[in-house]
Amino acid sequence: MIFPTETVYGLGADANNIHACRRIYTVKNRPMLHPVIVHISSMDHLSEWAIDISDFAIKLAKEFWPGPVTLILKRSPLAKDFVTGGQNTVGLRIPNHPIALELLREFNSLGGSGIAAPSANRFGAVSPTDKVSAFEDLSKFLHSDDLILDGGQSSIGIESTIIDCTFKAPVILRPGSVTSEMIEDLLHIKIMDQKFKKAKFFPGSFKSHYSPRAVLKLNCQPKIGEGFIAMSEIPTPKGAIRLASPANDAEFARQMYSAFRMGDKLKLQTIVAVTPRGQGISVAIRDRLTRASKV
Repeated sequence: MIFPTETVYGLGADANNIHACRRIYTVKNRPMLHPVIVHISSMDHLSEWAIDISDFAIKLAKEFWPGPVTLILKRSPLAKDFVTGGQNTVGLRIPNHPIALELLREFNSLGGSGIAAPSANRFGAVSPTDKVSAFEDLSKFLHSDDLILDGGQSSIGIESTIIDCTFKAPVILRPGSVTSEMIEDLLHIKIMDQKFKKAKFFPGSFKSHYSPRAVLKLNCQPKIGEGFIAMSEIPTPKGAIRLASPANDAEFARQMYSAFRMGDKLKLQTIVAVTPRGQGISVAIRDRLTRASKV
């Protein structure tokens, strides 16, 4: 099932069903060693999927769930290799979208305990932030009885912050809208450097990821006929094709993937993006733009 979350649309299957989860990998053309995030409906299910949960992980969950945060925890026997990529950890999240939450609650009522769901696109490509984009990416790979739920445009537009909670302090594996400043302010402890990460693979860990078909260049002058993404105060160079003019960092995050897709629909060969500066969600934007620009 394709379903909406506040970050991006997900491609979901029963996290306890090996055959269903293998279809995720087939539909996405995703490497089998690349783990998927398990979505749960409430913290009541946290201890089903994870063991040895630290106090600061519980604090993070209570503060940011439902929300755009994925916690990496030591896996329980319930979390099998086909969702963890063979690693001894599992990624868990409670999404903050009414349709996603209702889906998870209904799934629980039928006996399910979690929905495994990466983004609903082909592996390495641009994540979808609306139903149409997800369907365009995956429709040829879906079965007639697969379902799509329409929840409108994703309100955040980039993937969740991934936090490794298997150390004495958190490690941010993938930046998102929940920032390092927010995490440190909550916990009053310093985030550890990513060089300490244990996971070999985690969602978005490849150097090249989130990429449009067009070549993405950063912080240069676009040529005539090239796409252009920049803050609204930056004028469009002569002959460039404006794809997005966000007024702030939150709008940039929300519009970025749609702008990539618009450039591809226009069959542009090159897109130029001017990266936002500063901290907050702009850190996550720069991460996605940097990975998308590597070909």
